[in-house]
Amino acid sequence: MKIEGKSYKTIWFENNSVKIIDQTKLPHQFVIKSLKTVKDSINAIKTMEVRGAPLIGATAAYGLVLSIVENSDLSFLKKSSEELIASRPTAINLKWAVDRMMKKLNGINEKDILKIALDEAKAIKEEDEEFCKNIGLNGLKIIEKISNKKKDTVNILTHCNAGWLATIDWGTATSPIYHAHQKGIKVHVWVDETRPRNQGANLTSYELNEEGISNTVITDNAGGILMQRGQVDMCIVGTDRTLSNGDVCNKIGTYLKALSAKDNNIPFYVALPSSTIDWSIKDHKQIPIEERNPEELSHVEGIDENNEIKKIRIYPQKSKSLNLAFDVTPAKLVTGLITEKGICEASEKGLKGLFK
Repeated sequence: MKIEGKSYKTIWFENNSVKIIDQTKLPHQFVIKSLKTVKDSINAIKTMEVRGAPLIGATAAYGLVLSIVENSDLSFLKKSSEELIASRPTAINLKWAVDRMMKKLNGINEKDILKIALDEAKAIKEEDEEFCKNIGLNGLKIIEKISNKKKDTVNILTHCNAGWLATIDWGTATSPIYHAHQKGIKVHVWVDETRPRNQGANLTSYELNEEGISNTVITDNAGGILMQRGQVDMCIVGTDRTLSNGDVCNKIGTYLKALSAKDNNIPFYVALPSSTIDWSIKDHKQIPIEERNPEELSHVEGIDENNEIKKIRIYPQKSKSLNLAFDVTPAKLVTGLITEKGICEASEKGLKGLFK
């Protein structure tokens, strides 16, 4: 996808360092940052310089490459893998990518380990890009069907950022939108601002603008009335972990959107690559829900008249705040799961029908 007309991927390896787009600076500043050590990778994940389940997984994979560049000792690599997994607990792609890398590197001699690690990290990156492209082609069919029936602009509501900035390219929830736009279908996107980090306002709207797609940022609580007014044709969101029974763990606020969609008979789809499926947990209460720094709620960042990014407090000094980063949408509220292999119902039967 493009920024100011130039095509980018969200992560790449160059001169023994990992290059990322620092997403904490967007949309006000476009900064490419170099990660030179595994600690840099861990910090980038923790501070959300990179975020989005697929991109976190790719960053962790390249983090292990940096670990080998730094110190090819296997005990250091194992310690690095554990620290990477602990950096953000909810998104399953992170652990999936680290486990995949460590399995590939197990028993490899020191002479070959860096090349094999680089090849595997690159494979994870390229695989995600292909998966997201196919998610878009599969989801396009849904948008086409609505467009053919409506003969007018298709209004789509999304939550958080499940765009190309959250993956390697294309995105998950946005991929069908990008494919529809490229095919000439008129789409308009309602973008939840997604407090407290404002990934919708700062990232989703930003990347849609760069692609020339009509969008409007709304407060997180405005989706319900838009659905009541008939101004939403479908909802599509991403996910950080989807259980084998179809329950979906995604950015906080997703559950409330799904409830509103159900009440107003609006289809609610979740787009995900297979790397985001957790086949081991059967009960959503076992998902580790990340609790982030309360300061993300009590303070906001913006750009001042001098074009400098500033942070200011908006809560009373003595007020406490709880900053849960994710919630769980039960499978019964999900119309369907859009994956790289096709669309299925949100259930164990549906998922196993696609993934044997």
